[in-house]
Amino acid sequence: MTGLQGFFVPKTASGASSLIPSPPWLYSGDLLTVEYRTDPARVRELLPEPLELADEDPGAVALIWADWQSCAAGKEELLDPVRAQYKEAFVVVRCTYEGRTYSRCVYIWVDKDFAIARGLHQGYPKKLGSIHQTRPHPFGPAPRIEAGARFGATLAAADRRLAQAVITLREPAETNGFVNGHPMAHHRWLPAIEKGGGLALDELIESGAASFEGGRPWTGDAELELFEAPTEELSRLEVREPIAAYYRQVGVVWDGGRLLESRTRNDQ
Repeated sequence: MTGLQGFFVPKTASGASSLIPSPPWLYSGDLLTVEYRTDPARVRELLPEPLELADEDPGAVALIWADWQSCAAGKEELLDPVRAQYKEAFVVVRCTYEGRTYSRCVYIWVDKDFAIARGLHQGYPKKLGSIHQTRPHPFGPAPRIEAGARFGATLAAADRRLAQAVITLREPAETNGFVNGHPMAHHRWLPAIEKGGGLALDELIESGAASFEGGRPWTGDAELELFEAPTEELSRLEVREPIAAYYRQVGVVWDGGRLLESRTRNDQ
């Protein structure tokens, strides 16, 4: 690709058309998290080899809504908000690899193309969706961050509602949950171009925040409903037992990951 520039496609002479810039990527966001327990067998069916169920609380699930502003190191996107703002809803479980506990995103929906492209690079299985959540505000009818504040969150894809939640804050907390509290163990997969050629890219990678800062978490209770849809399987992770709900504002920097193992054809 002599003369072509850009971190991601489309590559051009200048690189200005690239769907995403090179890392580091910086994020500011409001997170609503609902943790609950499901059948561990439903978690296990989503873990490819060599990943195994977490030793403790293997059926624990976190469904997280996030309202993000993001940018590259130069921060130009923040002054062109259409390139910075997006929303997502993602489902996290825990697993083990070589005796270490990891978090893993098994489903995720976003509402911008650049977020999907970043997911391809990071191993997140991103799809387009419609995601909404109540925003806090110190004036008017919006909830304040205080005991009794109520937040709604909805997720839909392909015109079908997949999940909805109402979260009621109760008190400050030390964390915003435990399911999404580890480095991520993700797969980067790309099918070969030849029929029957398997995977041209097959990597298990570890990634996480290069740096993190966050406001005081609040915990509370959630009413969560999951719905069936023809092309989605979120409802298989049925709610058997609520754990807790959380609200937190965070700032994150992502700047690459680490290869754990590769089964890519040229590496075998």
